[in-house]
Amino acid sequence: MKKTRKIVLLLNPARNYTRGLISGIAKYAHLQEQWVFYRPLDYREPTPGHNLVGILRELKPHGIFMREPEQMEQIIKMGIPTVSFPYTVELIPGIANVAANHTAIGEMAARHFLDRGFQCFAYCGFDDWWWSRKRREGFGTAVNRAGYEMAVYELPPKARRTWDRELSAIAKWLKTLTLPVGLMACNDDRAELIVEACRAVGLSVPAQVAIVGVDNDPLVCELCGPPLSSVSLGLEKAGYESAALLDRMIRARTVNTQTIFIEPTHVVTRQSSDTLAVCDEHVASAVRFIRQHGRKNITAKDVADSVLLSRRALEKRFRRILGKSIHDEIRHVRVDLVVRMLMDRQVKISQIAETLHFPSVSHLSRYFRMEKGISPLQYRAQYLG
Repeated sequence: MKKTRKIVLLLNPARNYTRGLISGIAKYAHLQEQWVFYRPLDYREPTPGHNLVGILRELKPHGIFMREPEQMEQIIKMGIPTVSFPYTVELIPGIANVAANHTAIGEMAARHFLDRGFQCFAYCGFDDWWWSRKRREGFGTAVNRAGYEMAVYELPPKARRTWDRELSAIAKWLKTLTLPVGLMACNDDRAELIVEACRAVGLSVPAQVAIVGVDNDPLVCELCGPPLSSVSLGLEKAGYESAALLDRMIRARTVNTQTIFIEPTHVVTRQSSDTLAVCDEHVASAVRFIRQHGRKNITAKDVADSVLLSRRALEKRFRRILGKSIHDEIRHVRVDLVVRMLMDRQVKISQIAETLHFPSVSHLSRYFRMEKGISPLQYRAQYLG
């Protein structure tokens, strides 16, 4: 008979970020059969004489998943195999950590705007949070690499950070930006506040201010008006890997200080950034045609015919304005559609090839590899596990 493993879960599932991680943990746990989870209801507000350390000593768990609970240092000293998902600090020393690749998150948001022809960029986050600064750096680096500059919102003093005061400050800052602008917010909550600030000063989203957040929290993104685009993260995969790591530590009866990184998977495009910042109407119309017909096996000639220009004339405009060819844009749009379908484990590669009118799975794989450098199956494994 397999021995029961008692696993303590000190994670608050109120946010989409944590729920995604827990989902991955649960998938791994279902394969083990002997894992039993404990979620102390009073761990956030321990009562005198019965605090969290006391609960753990009484329970004698085999492993712990935690964010940054009270008495964290005392818990670490207990020597129980532990995986942490830190927030206020980059890494917690002495134990295993799971942390987002914040630089890559910023870079992905920048590419989202660059692909839409933006030449003006801005970032709004929290300078006093390390993870927000990392996302800003990734966004700014990608923007600078493309030859552009980035405007950054400066936080008011903490004493003045009430919702209404900061809404006013962000609205004032937005009026100083060169439009149209591609604006990255450090997370979805921040993006929602920016939408409100745009509404307060009469700026149109996305025509004048295109906005992308981070975390792809449906409770925020779908209820916002307009719905928010957001960088989606490989939370489930990271949760699964963290559970596998904890399992190895339990079996080896040791503590591991490995770090698992949460990678961004793709930008979920909704209305807040579904626009083009291209002054040439022929190029803008051509890009819209590509995106509307990306599921079909269209050619550069099809695109040129749709805007009543010769292929050569349109090709010149594409390279001058977007810095790429018509075929480059077609491949980018079609590969992005492949990526979105790959994020659903239930969709087979053969189904993707059929839906997007590729002649065969092997043709799809070669096409995808030209853009991403790896096969569709490798991409799915890399981001979903």
